Amino acid sequence: MDQQPPAGQEPQPVGGPVGCYRHPDREAGVRCTRCDRPICPDCMVSASVGFQCPDCVRQGSGTGHHPAATTPRTLAGGTVAADPRLVTKILLGINVAVFVLVLAKGTALVDDLVLLGRANFYYGGPPEGIAEGQWYRLVASMFLHQEVWHIAFNMLGLWWLGGPLEAVLGRVRYLALYLLSGLAGGALTYWLAAENQPSLGASGAIFGLLGATVVLMRRLRYDMRPVFTLLAINLVITFNPWGGIAWQAHVGGLVAGVLIGFGMVHAPRERRNLVQFATCAAVLVAVVAIVIARSAALT
Repeated sequence: MDQQPPAGQEPQPVGGPVGCYRHPDREAGVRCTRCDRPICPDCMVSASVGFQCPDCVRQGSGTGHHPAATTPRTLAGGTVAADPRLVTKILLGINVAVFVLVLAKGTALVDDLVLLGRANFYYGGPPEGIAEGQWYRLVASMFLHQEVWHIAFNMLGLWWLGGPLEAVLGRVRYLALYLLSGLAGGALTYWLAAENQPSLGASGAIFGLLGATVVLMRRLRYDMRPVFTLLAINLVITFNPWGGIAWQAHVGGLVAGVLIGFGMVHAPRERRNLVQFATCAAVLVAVVAIVIARSAALT
């Protein structure tokens, strides 16, 4: 069972830029409450006395409690994994695999998976799209890319943002963040874009990771200027005057990421699972409501 850290034993922020003792190239945000070594998000383990480093957690075994009571937990309550980037690697692999299939199959596969409200692909053909009951397009389009630059940009974002988030949130919570952010971006695109306007790509999910990163860095009291700069650059690209970008997916994913990220890292320990589940459920309900309302308007 998680316990609140005793008074006066909260981890102290690191003063000034200091490298993690295990990853010197990564800036540390806090110090281990047992050995006082600086630790980065990948090395932070939530324990009964605050955040500890992996070495101190291993040395603290044999307390006489049930093993589940001393299982190392991340900041958000997830189990500390041996490979903190496993889900990120799997998601990246799925995106690349679908891209290879697109190269092999051509536009036929894109037509089958692209996010689309309602349209006819050829004259006299049957209407297709989410409004026609093809809800799978909301998920499939999240892993669909046609251009090399598009998948390269999104996969770089997934790798840079996803790894640290997966390490802090844990695998299940991180996967929920990714999928729900992508769904929220797709739902907002479906709602606001023209019914015959196709959309594809992992951008909604990536913007969700970006939104959650903003929340996490604020929670850890990191310097917010780098992430705000990155966010500003992405928003400028999103709303560029040349078009060609589904801004609705970016905005929907970003909002969902911020909301889910806040629920994940700010949930009180005694009600952590409940608050996190409720936050994710609320986003999912909003997505479903938008899709149902839009479908009703188009049919």
